Amino acid sequence: MKRYIPHFCAIILLLIASCSSEPKKLPILGNREPFEKDLNGKKVMDTIYQKIPEFSFMDQDSVIINNDSLDHKIYVADFFFTSCPSICPIMSKHMLQIYNKYHGNPAVALLSHTIDPKHDTIPVLKKYAEKLGVKDNQWHFLLGNRDTVYQLAKTGYMSFAAEDATVPGGITHSGYMILVDSQRHIRGAYDGTDEDQVKQLMSDMDILLAEEKARKNEK
Repeated sequence: MKRYIPHFCAIILLLIASCSSEPKKLPILGNREPFEKDLNGKKVMDTIYQKIPEFSFMDQDSVIINNDSLDHKIYVADFFFTSCPSICPIMSKHMLQIYNKYHGNPAVALLSHTIDPKHDTIPVLKKYAEKLGVKDNQWHFLLGNRDTVYQLAKTGYMSFAAEDATVPGGITHSGYMILVDSQRHIRGAYDGTDEDQVKQLMSDMDILLAEEKARKNEK
């Protein structure tokens, strides 16, 4: 009988751990500021986390996409241009994998911001989307003022884009894909040219979707 006791205890401990463990949550990235608030008559400290700023761009279907368009959604954002000869084709291939996995899920959106608005007109973006096989409104290819997009990349998504005559295509930019939650907080940044990083992104998206569902159920 004694030889079974250690195994029995191990099973009990495992069950307790599984019941008491909190669901995994992703960190919130970006700048943060402490602030004081009143809680039941007491002053306590809390944190204000960086949020994606307000934006408004037009997508490949000539539809205005802004923060309100993404209410109750998580999304992945990147920066590209259709004539990019270097990393963009790889990034688009990986974004397509994400699109295919979450196709039809109303809680997920994809945003690809062109950083070459002079060339990437609405018809050009539409053709690019169709070539990839995107025929619905889940993956938005966004067109906006160049300086506005560059500034959003820098201050909003902790990314970058800039004209550079010394690089192929004349524009240098980050290859990162940024995961954003429904509260407009950045929850992850991933190298969009790396297959393993993209797999990690999709794994983290599942975690974030579960977190969003739990938050919704608490209300």
